[in-house]
Amino acid sequence: METELVYERCEPGRADELVAFLSGNTWPFHGRDVVEPGLARQWVDEGRFWGDDNRAFWIMRSGERAGLVRLMDLTDNAPLFDLRIRAECRGRGLGAQALTWLTRYVFGEFPEVRRIEGNTRQDNAAMRRTFRRCGYVKEAHYRDAWPAADGTVHDAVGYAILRRDWASGTTTIPDWDGEGLARR
Repeated sequence: METELVYERCEPGRADELVAFLSGNTWPFHGRDVVEPGLARQWVDEGRFWGDDNRAFWIMRSGERAGLVRLMDLTDNAPLFDLRIRAECRGRGLGAQALTWLTRYVFGEFPEVRRIEGNTRQDNAAMRRTFRRCGYVKEAHYRDAWPAADGTVHDAVGYAILRRDWASGTTTIPDWDGEGLARR
């Protein structure tokens, strides 16, 4: 049985709570595992979480903040998202629920959006399963593209869902061999 989640819009007047959330957790599959409070404040001050092009929503579970969804490039026809689930809430299916919600939200609120994109590290097996479970398709593989805090470099993978696939409940796979290039 799925836990009922509620999504609350992050507002600039509560920026301190956002800074505390970002700096009070670890994010092993993000650009930075640990976000220092000063950097989190800088991100907030830069407007990364609100405005015409960005929106952020708290993922609320049983009245507590279980995670955060950040939508970026909303004025484009192919926005991106960032999904963060607190460590103690991971592994419970919240990521899939949040991805399903954000997909419905973006396609419902932004009729010009044709696709939604997301990226993760290749070794983030849970998020990769979540993408597939929610109808997203792997479209890209970037070798040595994601540096980690420990100095290692990981491959990154890109997934997307098309509006037409979402609306029809189908999945179309990219034509990987359509380049017309001979193999060496």
